[in-house]
Amino acid sequence: MSTTRATAEEPDQTEEPETASEPEEPERAEAPRKAEGRSAVRTLLRLWPYVRPVRARLSVAAFVAIVASCVGLFIPLVLKWMVDGPVADRDPAGVWLGALYLLLLGLTEALLFGLRRWLVARPLAGVEASMRADLYRHLQRLPVAFHDRWASGQLLSRGTTDLMLLRMFLAFPLTFLLVNAVTIVVGVIIMLAQDWTLGLVILGPVVPVIVTCVLFERKYAAVARLAQDQVGDLTTVVEESVLGIRIIKGFGRHRSQARAFRELSRTLRGTELRKARLLSAIWGVIITLPELAIGAALVLGVVQVADGELSAGTLVAFLSTALALRWPVDSIGFLLAMSQEAATATERYFEVMDEKPESKPESSAVPAASGRASGAARVDGAGAARVDGAGQPSGLRFHDVTFRYPDAAPGSAPTLDRIDLHIRHGESMALVGATGSGKTTLTALVPRLHEVTSGRITLDGHDITEMPRESLRALVAVAFEEPTLFSATVGENVLMGGRPDAGEPELDRALAIAQAEFVHALPQGSATQVGEQGLSLSGGQRQRLALARAVVGRPRFLVLDDPLSALDVHTEAAVEAALRRVLAETTALIVAHRPSTVLLADRVALLSGGRVTAVGTHQELLRTNTEYAHLMSGTEGDER
Repeated sequence: MSTTRATAEEPDQTEEPETASEPEEPERAEAPRKAEGRSAVRTLLRLWPYVRPVRARLSVAAFVAIVASCVGLFIPLVLKWMVDGPVADRDPAGVWLGALYLLLLGLTEALLFGLRRWLVARPLAGVEASMRADLYRHLQRLPVAFHDRWASGQLLSRGTTDLMLLRMFLAFPLTFLLVNAVTIVVGVIIMLAQDWTLGLVILGPVVPVIVTCVLFERKYAAVARLAQDQVGDLTTVVEESVLGIRIIKGFGRHRSQARAFRELSRTLRGTELRKARLLSAIWGVIITLPELAIGAALVLGVVQVADGELSAGTLVAFLSTALALRWPVDSIGFLLAMSQEAATATERYFEVMDEKPESKPESSAVPAASGRASGAARVDGAGAARVDGAGQPSGLRFHDVTFRYPDAAPGSAPTLDRIDLHIRHGESMALVGATGSGKTTLTALVPRLHEVTSGRITLDGHDITEMPRESLRALVAVAFEEPTLFSATVGENVLMGGRPDAGEPELDRALAIAQAEFVHALPQGSATQVGEQGLSLSGGQRQRLALARAVVGRPRFLVLDDPLSALDVHTEAAVEAALRRVLAETTALIVAHRPSTVLLADRVALLSGGRVTAVGTHQELLRTNTEYAHLMSGTEGDER
């Protein structure tokens, strides 16, 4: 089953039929789907680290539930005493006493089950919260390549639906698989003690019920996994439809989007019906066979009572015990189904948790940065600045860097091939190239959003792979071509790029540099909440806020991916004037498409086919390089 992207290639028409062709395949690979054959017990045991802190309370809850169930089994014994004693002797006082015993046993059973529920509610809510927090924390540490492969809806369903299933499993099936097993064993012992021949009749269906349960588990595991993956697919479509509502409405694709959603819904409905059919089959067996056994025991018991071989009270107690075991037996299918769904949810959860996070540097010799500072060269442990052969701080350097995306086809050309590039300390370099040349990919390597395939990148002489990512990203600020804003205030979005102690002065400075004074005209100024992804703002406003976020921390190294593409001519000129002051205090790499942006830089590097083919000033390249002159004569888009 593939994650479905709800897009359409044909115009919508009112007379189109309800059913449509299969939805398109996704652009990125889906989450891995496990095959059958895994052990549910072994999978569920992976929950132990989360359950261990609350094991004492869960154990007490299980013990209370066992006691409650066993208390219920004393009711048939009281009935036997009443029938063979007070009822047979026509003793009203004895009957009332027996009724009091039954009432007390019933109240005790109810109170014990209520206590069990109270014991598990709080700790299991804590287990769910802990697992969700760990999942979110782990997602933040996973590399960008992981997020490129996985659909967001699949990750969302693992953090919501799957964890809810696990909490329900720990609260009910985990306990009652044990409780019901103990109840059945104790009940069978009581029945055999009453009359062993009737007990053997009741035990007749045991073998076919066990065989049915084994077959059910195997089939239900596969269907449960499929259903939960399809929920993730459906969640992805819903999320993308909401985030892309402007595109859907703008191009009139609501009908095709609805068709894609219906197709996935129908597929999920079919899978859920398969689950229902499997449940109905096992329930048919585990309800019918024990009922037939109880009927046979009733007939045989009546004959024995008529022959004087069995007392009426014993038969009543035997049948009452058998009927008391109906729920533990009937619930087997339900509990096994929930257990399989929990095993599948556990499997899906740990598929993400087992992914390797971004690797830590092997060496910790590089001191952690204490924040972003302007211009100063980085110092090593002895306090000396890292310098090049000329005695100057070495800046940003690419040493024979090659990069190929992990999902690239075998044998395909690398996206970047043997890049050698040196941006000197305090220098600004513009990166120019045609669409698909690898400019955005190159900028993503500096903060280690992707890892180089070969070669290395150094900042002031330090290999970035030997630096803790926290230190590296405290030195390097990035502004992407597609600005992303969060559902927070304008100020919070901007200050995300600064030091933890950054405040209003830093915010005002950054807004001024980015020419984002429009913020002050918002209803609550910088405290104004922006909508999801900042869609309540224009493209130019979002881009200016992203630029402000990049410069608010006075970064030592600045990487800008076409930061002015959404600005009008007048705003662009004002931003460029302010940026020149910032660039004088930092080492910068700027992806540029417009000549006006290129002129911000001291030098220009031309990237063509994943390789640096020319480096020089703007005027030099205009005179000597035909490809560069052609690029500067128009505006190009950008690539991956």
